[in-house]
Amino acid sequence: MVTGTTGALGGAIARDLLLRNYRVVGVSRGRHDKSLLEAEGFFAKPFDLTEISAIPKMLGEVTSDFGPLYGLVNNAALGADSVLATMHARDIQQVIGLNLNAPIELSKHAVRGMLVSRQGRIINITSVVAQTGYKGLSVYASTKAGLEGFSRSLAREVGKRGITVNNVAPGFMPTEMTSGLGESQMNQIIRRTPIGRLVTPSEVAAGVSFLLSDLASGITGVTLTVDGGASS
Repeated sequence: MVTGTTGALGGAIARDLLLRNYRVVGVSRGRHDKSLLEAEGFFAKPFDLTEISAIPKMLGEVTSDFGPLYGLVNNAALGADSVLATMHARDIQQVIGLNLNAPIELSKHAVRGMLVSRQGRIINITSVVAQTGYKGLSVYASTKAGLEGFSRSLAREVGKRGITVNNVAPGFMPTEMTSGLGESQMNQIIRRTPIGRLVTPSEVAAGVSFLLSDLASGITGVTLTVDGGASS
């Protein structure tokens, strides 16, 4: 299961997994790209992840249709670019609900089946701003930092049952979430990135696929940063 598959990163993750012969359930409240909907092995699950109380029922429907989950990729997120002093309380709660509460609730119910089957992968998409900070993203950064702490602790709870829990922290990417950045801000980010450009969603997706694979069975409780070296 991959959440937020109508976005650039979620779509890239889904496509990369399909190329590696996974079956993918894409959870999103938006409309999926036609090519993804028509891809063999992809199944769209329309759902609004801000409806936290409905998550157990939704997961029950997915496992009833497709069987127990092997992997959960918590990718769906909302980025509110606003200084805290002027941010509306409603917007703060929306960011916290989608970015932090929903992944915790999804993981809680998904991990139950993984404990029974004694295998599984949970990957939380965080962000480099969880460690570096960024003006106007204080609430967003707090949710991503919270996810990183959640992953480290959950990894200790479930590791002996063959379940790994990790984070992938992308840097700035050319996506809808960064479209509001001005040209000078974007150029500044690129200048301080050792590879001289922004990373792409497909590069981040490759990191997710690696952590889902058997090759990463000995890796848990860590954060894989994919930012072209900007935070190094």
